[in-house]
Amino acid sequence: MPAFLTTEVSTVGDLLLRAAQEHPDRLGLALPNATASYSQLLEGAVLVARALQGLGVQRGDHVALLIPNSIEFAEAFFGTMLAGCVAVPLNARHRAAEIGYIIGNARARVLLTSRHDSDPVDFLSVVREALPSPESAPNLRQVALLRGEGEAEVLGRKEFLAHAEAVDPREIEHTRRCVRARDPALIIYTSGTTANPKGCVLPHEAVTRGPVERARYRLSAGDSNVTWAGGPLFHIGSLAPFIGSVGVAGTFLADSYFEPGRAIALMAEYGCTLAWPWFPAIVQGIIDHPDFDPAKFAELRYLFLIAPPTLVERVQDLFPHAEVIQACGMTETSGVFALCDADETRESRSTTNGKAAPGIEIRIVDPETGIDLADGNMGEILVRGYNVMDRYWDAPEKTSEALDSEGWLRTGDLYTRHPSGSLVFGGRCKDMLKVGGENVAAIEVESFLCTHPAVKTAEVVGRPDPRLDEVPVAFIELYDGQIVDEEVLIAHCRGRIASYKVPRAIHFMSAAEWPMSATKIDKRALRALL
Repeated sequence: MPAFLTTEVSTVGDLLLRAAQEHPDRLGLALPNATASYSQLLEGAVLVARALQGLGVQRGDHVALLIPNSIEFAEAFFGTMLAGCVAVPLNARHRAAEIGYIIGNARARVLLTSRHDSDPVDFLSVVREALPSPESAPNLRQVALLRGEGEAEVLGRKEFLAHAEAVDPREIEHTRRCVRARDPALIIYTSGTTANPKGCVLPHEAVTRGPVERARYRLSAGDSNVTWAGGPLFHIGSLAPFIGSVGVAGTFLADSYFEPGRAIALMAEYGCTLAWPWFPAIVQGIIDHPDFDPAKFAELRYLFLIAPPTLVERVQDLFPHAEVIQACGMTETSGVFALCDADETRESRSTTNGKAAPGIEIRIVDPETGIDLADGNMGEILVRGYNVMDRYWDAPEKTSEALDSEGWLRTGDLYTRHPSGSLVFGGRCKDMLKVGGENVAAIEVESFLCTHPAVKTAEVVGRPDPRLDEVPVAFIELYDGQIVDEEVLIAHCRGRIASYKVPRAIHFMSAAEWPMSATKIDKRALRALL
């Protein structure tokens, strides 16, 4: 008989409550300049939950979070869950137009943000630019700071938390126990093939079950589990490991920004056992840093990495006592849906991206016909399981395009499956770029380039990049009589769209030079030109 493992289905708030009850003094979150035990995290989260209810927020309401990695982000995130609300983490790298769209589209009732010396930008200025009038986000009732003092209509931390005084903690306990495992927990926005990002509605089960099961059974280091992630917590790639760490009462290491020397020092100080550098740019920054020494990672047991074979092999040489794990994941699947088995060979870890995780089903189909393909053939990967999003928020047409009646998610990504079950990524059938782990819809950048008065047509494709997987490059046709150069158009984008979306190069085309298919510009031919 095989070894059966228990399946745990939980709400996000319950994970923190259990960790605080069983290990109140254990560090739950550590940053270079701040730490919090589980009892402190729970106390802060309950205070936020009470303050939200004191502002009139109801169970099921949406709360937007625009806060960098910090103790306050954790308090806001878990406080939103304990209040029975849905968290909408906002990308701190987004510009005002993107922030304004998401807050309005998500119908957020409250925005919790930050004013701190370590913030990458002045978030209040960004919010004011994003929401120039009440009509910009008619559902928004309050903007409050969890770090810093407020002004005018914006509540400072003290003023916001003062609203907790009107709410008995027993009301929070009642609300927490009313939350169901399939209720929405998160709406995380991800770029799609339309101009505006789409909000993935992720239920509690989807965002807790996989991360906690992996942390407990697949990635456990025994009694001391110390997890580091190099990315921001508004991204599912870091948020999911954080949730998994809380699920096993481990210690999670983070920083408000990534700097290799700081990351090395943090992991060495706390004895990191599980690292999620994810992408080449992060892991290369660490292993090429002057402070890097494999001896500082003596406790490391597991390392997640999605990278070319040569880099994976180098990492395996540097960390011979750690298991290097490749994986597949996306926001619509609440993060990881496939990962390497424990007994896979070194070659398999270098050249494939893992196998379907327990409880998750995968199909490889012909993108045009939807017919299942035999192993060894490249096709679109479909995913079904507890981890798949419920829907795209307020977008029934996009939802019906992505999810069929049997619950299969059309990912738009191309994979090949070996007879062993291992998957190999083959690119995207959607017109999408993956820039350092961030999804970038080509049409989003194209639409913005066309806001320049000289631009008639813009086509954006991905150029392979050894650090970021790929970067955007634009092909531009100008209106007759217009003269602008590459620097002008790149400057037009800087500071107005997220930095990773800014084209790295501009190629100018005449009307006669565009490569055409039967009815439209052939982007495959444009990629070939690169």
